[in-house]
Amino acid sequence: MERRYIQCDRDKCTGCLICEFACSASKEGSFDLERSRIHVIQPTPSMIAVAVCQFCRNSPCIKACPRDALSRDEATHTLKLEKARCAGCGWCIEVCPFGAITLDESTKSVIMCDLCLDHPQPRCIEVCPQKALRLYVSKRKQSREPTGG
Repeated sequence: MERRYIQCDRDKCTGCLICEFACSASKEGSFDLERSRIHVIQPTPSMIAVAVCQFCRNSPCIKACPRDALSRDEATHTLKLEKARCAGCGWCIEVCPFGAITLDESTKSVIMCDLCLDHPQPRCIEVCPQKALRLYVSKRKQSREPTGG
């Protein structure tokens, strides 16, 4: 199974937030950092990282959702949200090991990266002036299930 996600080169990232602005503009039509699917984190002045969905193989967010609003798109290996089912309870936010899921207060449903599948590549990668972001592709062979008898 191929897994793709956005990686950040911490040595190149300056924390300019252009990725966050581009994401929210592309996805929400506004420059609202709280509605971005990628978040720049700077816990100390010298340390910068980004929080964005890593499309975990075990998907704790999918397992935690009590209303089955999250699922994995088998074709793209990204997460799908069925907004009508999302109650905004935040269980998925709590279990995400990357802090990559946020609650959209205006819609009371969660938002997360979808790799901008409607664009040639994620907008955050396109606009990063330092070329600190890239699309990482992890290919792992699926383990064989016992066939039985």
